[in-house]
Amino acid sequence: MSDGTRHIMVVGAHAGDGEIMAGLLVAKYTRAGHRATFVHLTPGEKGHPTLAPEAYAEQKRREAVEVDRRLGAETVFLPYKDAELPLNDEVKVALCDVIRERRPDILVTHWQGSIHPDHERAHFITEGARFFAALPAIQRALPAHGAWGLWYAENWEDPYGFEIDTYVDVSDVFDLWVDAVQGYELFGGKVSSFRYLDYYKALATLRGCLAGTRYAVGLMSPRGTNVRKEKAGLPGFPV
Repeated sequence: MSDGTRHIMVVGAHAGDGEIMAGLLVAKYTRAGHRATFVHLTPGEKGHPTLAPEAYAEQKRREAVEVDRRLGAETVFLPYKDAELPLNDEVKVALCDVIRERRPDILVTHWQGSIHPDHERAHFITEGARFFAALPAIQRALPAHGAWGLWYAENWEDPYGFEIDTYVDVSDVFDLWVDAVQGYELFGGKVSSFRYLDYYKALATLRGCLAGTRYAVGLMSPRGTNVRKEKAGLPGFPV
């Protein structure tokens, strides 16, 4: 953006995915005065032990808006269903339209090596939508927009082949994030037996140990994008 602010957009397969895997990063940016948007491809409505999917979808939409607000971000929902997220050009174009409307500088989404089909599809949907959004030849209601930054966030369901190449210190927003994400019933231990909050708090501590900070997030960039091109010799050792 011309005024120096950045816009980070996180694309999650289900409401809650984006906030738990990249909410710390978003909070860091929004606290510094930048913009953020969470895009939820589905509500993630089919995992509640007692609520019908329709009722849980409404609950998760309400939770998402409030959690995202606490993190300083806006909320966008696409109209797809949990466990039925299609991988096709229709979905990619729908997300392309959101990218063109919101004009983010940075996209963050799932890594492809996942045990969850929706997460894997979200990865490829985001990459395809980013490609479509940047092409003027793809004619839509809004002009083309290139979101040039792309990273994959760490998610416990997306471990296969995930290799961190970027650490970001999030120590200053850790408490804010812990408080915010508990707006989801899922992260309070009442929906799933998986200890989401304990896991991601411990993960931030672990990544902080490796990064030399109290808390950190680990991110992966697309293969090949972190290649260095040096004219003077090896980095730090010019000829």
